[in-house]
Amino acid sequence: MLRLAAALRYAQPTPRSLKMSSMKKMTCRALVVSLLALSFQTANAGMIGADQAAAQTDRAMVLSVLSRAETASQLQAQGIDPAAARARVAAMTDQEVQALAQDMQTAPAGAMSSGGWWAVVIVAALIWYFAYRK
Repeated sequence: MLRLAAALRYAQPTPRSLKMSSMKKMTCRALVVSLLALSFQTANAGMIGADQAAAQTDRAMVLSVLSRAETASQLQAQGIDPAAARARVAAMTDQEVQALAQDMQTAPAGAMSSGGWWAVVIVAALIWYFAYRK
């Protein structure tokens, strides 16, 4: 007991910078608890093949085309529910989706045949002839 009294008598007062406020203590405790709680989560990583990656991108491309407003209106005009079309694409196999995506990518965007191009060229030639003749 005597030693304790002597130790307390000669104890150095702690500087104000070393004292922690209650807010700092709570913050430190919260950080320690969150570090301990969140450190036990495990990540599961695996390799996927090129076929699976291509199938995912093809399926995403087909679904993005189906989600466009003009595509949905065309489907509804033909009596097909767009949600049912998306469900059908989800039920397709990877090979079917790949074939559909390839057909969509190779289809002509404006659906203009070669005769249409000739008409554009002839109209442009006529405009040029009549606009620039002397």
